[in-house]
Amino acid sequence: MSSDEPDEPAHETRREHDLTTPAATGPAVGSLATGVPAAGGLTTGGVTISGLSTSSLTTDTAIAGVSHRSVSANGIRFHLAEAGTGPLVLMLHGFGGIWTNWRNQLPDLAAAGFHAVAADLRGAGGSDKPPRGYDAFTLAADVAGMVRALGERQATLLGQGYGGVLAFNTAIMYPEQIRSVVAISAPHPIRMARLRRPIRTDPYGRLLTFAALPISPDRRLAAAGGAMLERIVRSHAGPAWAASADFADTIAGMRRSIVTPGAAHGALEPLRWVVRSPYRSDGYRHREALQHRLTAPVLHLVGEGDRFTPAGALRGTGELCAGEYTFRIIPGVGHYAAEEAPDLVRAAVLDFLG
Repeated sequence: MSSDEPDEPAHETRREHDLTTPAATGPAVGSLATGVPAAGGLTTGGVTISGLSTSSLTTDTAIAGVSHRSVSANGIRFHLAEAGTGPLVLMLHGFGGIWTNWRNQLPDLAAAGFHAVAADLRGAGGSDKPPRGYDAFTLAADVAGMVRALGERQATLLGQGYGGVLAFNTAIMYPEQIRSVVAISAPHPIRMARLRRPIRTDPYGRLLTFAALPISPDRRLAAAGGAMLERIVRSHAGPAWAASADFADTIAGMRRSIVTPGAAHGALEPLRWVVRSPYRSDGYRHREALQHRLTAPVLHLVGEGDRFTPAGALRGTGELCAGEYTFRIIPGVGHYAAEEAPDLVRAAVLDFLG
């Protein structure tokens, strides 16, 4: 993907919109309540992270109406945060993320009559962190298994970044279980599955190159209390959100998560699979699976200032979708539109879901 300014999105998409309402800079539900911080913050690896609590990742973030539980799916345990009743919307976080990245959408979707569920994916947050199982097939089976474990036959998937790529993969591999897909700042997985070498000069290529390093990238990601994760997230966020108290609260929780044993491995292993699989049999099978056009309706969102996944890099996605495809640009935000402009994302998602 190029790090140049994004071009205008291609005109072959069936519906395109530029949401011109100014982007919100604060959270829709206020700052995260993360329990009582330990004196001086959390110390890890000899580094103190100011304001971080040593308490549980799964229960200390208080959002009214949101409850927590664990489910077993595809052979491991997943932590879920959920609110509301109605059709299931399962939310999938991106690289280095946890369920709190959906803190705005959980109450919004519940209030609109949906069963909103935000998952800690394999290797993240309060979910199990096995050493293996981070290939596209296993991760898609995780998501399909969570839908079944929640007692549902179908779900809408709402994914950000790599969570959006996972939503696309799951919808292609398990079409009978996926009602629709909302992908935020996420390319169609065929673009990641093609034979290519990581390009060090673009942000995506640099992250892939880092993930594939033979010497301790997991340790480096978790070092200094997750300082590298904060640099990555901050560099891809819009400037208004990156300077806000909401960003500080959010990244504190992400840093607290990434230093737990196995979490850095869980964040990087899917990217290592992207780098290595194209030359192996599982990569070939993945490209074969992606030849099937996605039949579920798709809402594709991207931040106007997203330099990690610029709008121009998403050109042609509509041609890979057999069903309804809608493309929208969220103005004034970077890679994390759901957190940077929650009101605009809520309006777009609810309009799409009808």
